[in-house]
Amino acid sequence: MAKDGGQTSEALARLSGVKKRYGATVALDGLDLEVRPGELLSVLGPNGAGKTTAIALMLGLQVPDAGEVSLFGRSPHDLAARRNVGVMMQEVALPDALTVRDLIGQTCAYYPAPLTLAETIALAGVEKIATRPYSKLSGGQKRQAQFALAICGRPRLLFLDEPTTGLDINARETMWACVRNLVGAGTAVVLTTHYIEEAEALADRVVVMAKGHEVAQGTVRDMRALVSRKRIDCATSLTLAKVQAWTEVSAATLGDNGQLAITTADAEAVVRKLLAADPDLKDLEVRRAGLSEAFAELTQEPAQ
Repeated sequence: MAKDGGQTSEALARLSGVKKRYGATVALDGLDLEVRPGELLSVLGPNGAGKTTAIALMLGLQVPDAGEVSLFGRSPHDLAARRNVGVMMQEVALPDALTVRDLIGQTCAYYPAPLTLAETIALAGVEKIATRPYSKLSGGQKRQAQFALAICGRPRLLFLDEPTTGLDINARETMWACVRNLVGAGTAVVLTTHYIEEAEALADRVVVMAKGHEVAQGTVRDMRALVSRKRIDCATSLTLAKVQAWTEVSAATLGDNGQLAITTADAEAVVRKLLAADPDLKDLEVRRAGLSEAFAELTQEPAQ
């Protein structure tokens, strides 16, 4: 199974030359996008890039103005195709009075071969909230319950739209572990996220969108290789404002540990300036920029 930037006939979902407008606003402009079996595809882009519209088209929630959309080789409105899909969207309305256990049981009934109730609760890690009414859950707990509903049908293709928003660190790591297990068992996952480290930790392939177009795709390593920026970390007595003023510096921040983090396309020049300005410079480290910096450069937008 290919995981490079090439096309493959095995796509579970595909957009081909898709265009979509909302009045005068162009949401998608000839987008080609595919989801392959057994991969975790992360779709990244600034607000307004067209990510949500692309997913809505694959789910049959929107109709393209031009181009073609397929889901398991069929129309996204085909019931047999839709029964192979699990979905966790950002905006969800569920019956407040039902418990998490009741919601899972109700949702399982829509699928031909779902997980059992016990399997779903264990896999999603919602044992502690299973007997609680949905209305009594915190925002993060509601996201956990929604995740359980998304996976209970044993989907071949799972759409996760900002799934870990509002989760604490432990809950996020639990969800990450579950997603990795699902992908390992053959489920394809489409992930949109504003947490760049989430895509970096989970994705087999990344598609970066901007203004309705794909601007880059490939592995996380591929994305890093497309950009020229490097990351410099160091402990210095120089002020943040002084370093930010250097023309070679794209961005600079001060971490909680007091270390300076610098993003630059000319690491050698910045290192020479650091050493000249601060003879007591310590803990100097230079490395290729991460996905966050790559995202910012590819889209010419600040990573969120």
